[in-house]
Amino acid sequence: MASHNASDREADPNSRFYNPYQDLNLQLPVTNLYKLPTSPEFLFSEESLCQRRSWGENLTFYTGSAYLGGSVSGAAVGLFSALRNFEQGDTLKLKINRILNSSGHTGRSWGNRIGVVGLIYAGMESGVVAVTDRDDVWSSVAAGLATGAVCRAARGVRSAAVAGALGGLAAGAVVAGKQVMKRYVPI
Repeated sequence: MASHNASDREADPNSRFYNPYQDLNLQLPVTNLYKLPTSPEFLFSEESLCQRRSWGENLTFYTGSAYLGGSVSGAAVGLFSALRNFEQGDTLKLKINRILNSSGHTGRSWGNRIGVVGLIYAGMESGVVAVTDRDDVWSSVAAGLATGAVCRAARGVRSAAVAGALGGLAAGAVVAGKQVMKRYVPI
């Protein structure tokens, strides 16, 4: 067994030893330590070839970031609404209460609405990528188009078509902006 571990160690340079006792200054032989990989592990080798997030990660990312962005934007709108609605005889405590109530209410409602749009977009993008088996700019544009159309489908065909076009343009602009940022902004 010891010779098998030694040959694994020499054959696999992408692994490192994990020593949970390194801070205790115990004298343990290195061969008794845990061997951990330094690269991500995949169940199937095909997964390592695909360099994109899974549909669950997409769903979590797009929904969460849309909810966060909507909540922050709604809270800002609520803040300005509360500042605009101050009355002459309001005390400081009443002003703070009005700001917190207005910001919280508007932030929650905007966050929920935009979070649902992010949820629909994540599902549409994952569906388009699964059907076409490519992840490119046109997949994002098609997902934006479908998301806009689905979100406004209850208001009629014309409203769905306009919202779909706007959704496609917005998704294309975001993807193009991301590509410009990757190319010109050193991060």
